Amino acid sequence: MTDNNNLIVYCEYEDGKVADVSLELLTKGRVLADKLGVKLEALVIGDKLDKIEETLYPYGVDTVYKVEDARLYPYTSNPHASVLINLFKEIKPQICLMGATCIGRDLGPRCAARLHTGLCADCTHLDVDMPIYKDFLRSASTLPEEKIEKMNTAKVMGQDHDVSRDLKMTRPAFGGNLMATIICPRFRPAMATVRPGVMKKAPFDQAKADAVKITKPSFTLSEADMDTEVVEVVKAAKKLVDLIGADYIVSVGRGISKDVEGGIKLAEELADVLGGVVGGSRVAIDSGWLTADHQVGQTGKTVHPKVYIALGISGSIQHKAGMSESECIIAVNKNETAPIFEIADYGICGDLFKVTPMLIEAFKAAKAAK
Repeated sequence: MTDNNNLIVYCEYEDGKVADVSLELLTKGRVLADKLGVKLEALVIGDKLDKIEETLYPYGVDTVYKVEDARLYPYTSNPHASVLINLFKEIKPQICLMGATCIGRDLGPRCAARLHTGLCADCTHLDVDMPIYKDFLRSASTLPEEKIEKMNTAKVMGQDHDVSRDLKMTRPAFGGNLMATIICPRFRPAMATVRPGVMKKAPFDQAKADAVKITKPSFTLSEADMDTEVVEVVKAAKKLVDLIGADYIVSVGRGISKDVEGGIKLAEELADVLGGVVGGSRVAIDSGWLTADHQVGQTGKTVHPKVYIALGISGSIQHKAGMSESECIIAVNKNETAPIFEIADYGICGDLFKVTPMLIEAFKAAKAAK
């Protein structure tokens, strides 16, 4: 299949602003579009979208599609799906990216089915360039080098297919125990929903706002499209931990098993001193020690804090994939061969129940000395 058409990002709009995950995808989309030699487009659907394009321009967008109507806000499935499907039939993008959020997980599969194309859900990595994809495999998988080097084609309908221009969509499978890379060689657009936080958002760059095209496509909404009425929006009362936005994260793992309550208390105290939050490995969540919103890793949140402190976490591939791009990693583990030390900037081989109180006192003293 020859691909000359553009890459488009569906931008979620709520409470007067574009979701961070959409800006992350525009950043990644700009890189992918440049590799493919195509334009980056953004689609925003909602109401009262005045000057919304000013939020999008600095992330390298070439064209913004604004679809504005009071009936399109707040989000409901059918109206948004109708607008997106009809627009895509007209402009025929080769790739569509969405956030793996409540909205993206609802809208993406619905549109993919009606467009007769494929969708890869909950992606944690996207690539077009084969050398970069191979480097990713070398760092994030256990595949032997000779197998990675031969990954240039795939069997499609019994024929060898060159995958060099296909979007390679990587996502966890089998509970995070495997990583699967999916391509969609026969149908367009190739669609992917991507987890919030896994792509880095570029700095706001006003210089990129020049020569951006705004398009307001025509659309119609049938009575069938408007079969759902939003009567009231009620925000959840429970406040979840914000791992993605945290500058300091203290995470616990299997190492606290001898005194779970005491280990979590130490992590909370250290996080409080730093002005951060508590995270956990998959073991900590599966064991019921922490709730799911605390999980860091491929099956949890991908984080990029200034400082990540791993207490009693061995450092599985799945966990490292979710925190390896932290600016500074401090690891505390009794096992000197723990994989977490391979990526740690500072490693302390010792009992976390003895080391953590010393860290707390050291950070308190450093803050008091300022």
